[in-house]
Amino acid sequence: MHKGFLITIVLLLVFTISHAQVKAFKIFDKNGEEVSFEQLAEESSQAEIVFFGELHNNSIAHWLQLRLLKGLHQTEQSIILAGEFFERDDQLNIDEWFSGKITDKNFEAEAKLWNNYSTDYKPLMLYAKKNDLPFIASNVPRKYASLVSREGLKALDSLSIEAKSNFPPLPIHVDKELPGYVGMKEMMHGSSMNVDFMIEAQALKDATMAYSLFEYIGEGHNILHINGSYHSNNYEGIVWYIKQAYPDINLLTINTVELEDDQTLDEKQLKSADFIIVVPADSPKSY
Repeated sequence: MHKGFLITIVLLLVFTISHAQVKAFKIFDKNGEEVSFEQLAEESSQAEIVFFGELHNNSIAHWLQLRLLKGLHQTEQSIILAGEFFERDDQLNIDEWFSGKITDKNFEAEAKLWNNYSTDYKPLMLYAKKNDLPFIASNVPRKYASLVSREGLKALDSLSIEAKSNFPPLPIHVDKELPGYVGMKEMMHGSSMNVDFMIEAQALKDATMAYSLFEYIGEGHNILHINGSYHSNNYEGIVWYIKQAYPDINLLTINTVELEDDQTLDEKQLKSADFIIVVPADSPKSY
């Protein structure tokens, strides 16, 4: 009897596990309605720019970026991939690699690659290269962001004309009352660093990523821009700078959020973007 009871329990456990619904991700719109990836892709195809806000080390989010890029490409629109993960002064290296002028090995030796490039971003770049999709390196070179974090935006005035080609024309306006920058200031309260300069460095990144897309706006392209969620959440950051120049542009934002199994999206998270991708807190990480 005891043996039969144990066998029954084991069979019940196997049955329960095999029928459990384990989801790698869920997607919600800003009204809190769960939607399919196909719906996200369809609405993305209608936008001129899609800002895919990521958690840099989340592998599921990076896989979804690749799936979205492939889906947009299948619409036969003019697709451009762009990303924070390459700086503007690497554009020549990228163009030469895409055109076959330099090898994969030479490209990776010369470009400034993020630590998780090979696992998280290289699949995107290889797909773009294979399918002749242009890529825009949108981020400001980190040395200039570092300079601003130490000395403020005024330090950019003394740079050469060549250096200034790597970011928007000066002066760069920064609205330090935007909630995202205010929150950054609050988080850094008590820091030994100059908080205003740190905000200006963040704004330099946002403004540069927006500026990098300007020449392609209104040209009939569908642009997929990959960036950290904090650069586009709440329609601030890059989006704010885009809207200053192109107030009527049709764009779409995506935020990636990690939650524990027993957690749900709160109101602030729901309003952070047009679509919110929820991934498990214990989902695979690249670092």
